[in-house]
This record gives sequence, C-alpha cells and structure tokens, in this order.
Amino acid sequence: MHTVENKKKLIARVRRIRGQLEAVERALEDELGCAEVLRTVTSARGALNGLVGELIEDHIRSHVVDRDRATAPQREAAEELVQIVRAYVK
Repeated sequence: MHTVENKKKLIARVRRIRGQLEAVERALEDELGCAEVLRTVTSARGALNGLVGELIEDHIRSHVVDRDRATAPQREAAEELVQIVRAYVK
C-alpha cells in the first residue's frame, strides 16, 4: 500500500500542514489583519491540496492501473488523469 510505503514522507507533510494551521490560529489570536490571515489560510489550503493531490496520484498509479498488465492506452489515460488531478488541486 502506497500510504504505508510513503508513511514518513506523508506524516512529515501532515506535520507541516499542522504547523500552518497553527499559524492561522496564532494570526487570529494576535488579531492580525484580514489580508495576513487570508494569506496564511491560503498557504495552508495549498499545502493540504498538495497532500490530497499526491494521495490521489499515488492511488491511481498503485490501485487503478496495474502497471505490469495495463496496455499503453490505459497507462496514458492514467497519466492524463494524474495531470488533471494535479491541475485541479493546484
């Protein structure tokens, strides 16, 4: 399972996201301006979207398409789907 194989990397990303969410909380507690709070939230959202994109991409490559048995058109379709997911979560 790809989440088990990439466990350390994924946990590190989650911890960075947690830090970004804590920065949002601090910004609100410190009564920073709305523009600064929005920048902080946007940064956290981008990091979370990146994690979601990586998980979906790995899922497609690990579970949707069997690389050893897939035909060239199936592999190409999977790569197109990965590109669409990347663009969507960006």
